[in-house]
This record gives sequence, structure tokens and C-alpha cells, in this order.
Amino acid sequence: MSIQDFIKSEVTGNDVVLFMKGTPQFPQCGFSGQVVQILDYVGAGYKGINVLDSAELREGIKQYASWPTIPQLYVKGEFVGGADIVREMFQAGELQSFLAEKGVKVAAKA
Repeated sequence: MSIQDFIKSEVTGNDVVLFMKGTPQFPQCGFSGQVVQILDYVGAGYKGINVLDSAELREGIKQYASWPTIPQLYVKGEFVGGADIVREMFQAGELQSFLAEKGVKVAAKA
């Protein structure tokens, strides 16, 4: 399986996927940590994939969405954005409604 096939499989096989540096339990960069905190706060279940495990994955994910930075959030196969976009959506109250529209269960905290 090529790295692009692996990425596509993860993105389409999981409702919410976060390609990040580190793990949800131990983020290894501040931007990844911010997105983890936001997703945990809104109560969205997600799969975290550590791009630090593989240089091929780290480069492949940047090519997959034509997005140069990590983390990258995907919901129902759709690229949402990186830390800045996710944070702005969350602060505007748009992230929760976006997730709900996509059929992703979120907590009622928001």
C-alpha cells in the first residue's frame, strides 16, 4: 500500500482524523495540542495519527491535501484545515455545528 493509499484509507475509513505531531495523549507540538484540546472540549471522537512515526507519512500528508503544515483535520473524508482554521471555527462556534452537520456526535458543552 502506498502512503497516499494509506492516508486515503484513514481519511475515508474514520469519521474524524487528526494527522498530528505526537498522539492525542501526548502531543509533541503546540499546534497539535491546541487541536486535540478543541476536539476533546467539543467531545468529538477522533483518531489521531502521529506523523512523527514516519518521514514518508509526514511528507505524504502535506501532498495529500496540498497543505504545507501539520496538524491536519479531516471530517468524513473532507479536509477541514490546520490549527488556525480549527481554532477560528471553534471560537466562532462554527466547528460544533460543522461536526453536527456531518453527523459527528459532539458534547453539549458548546
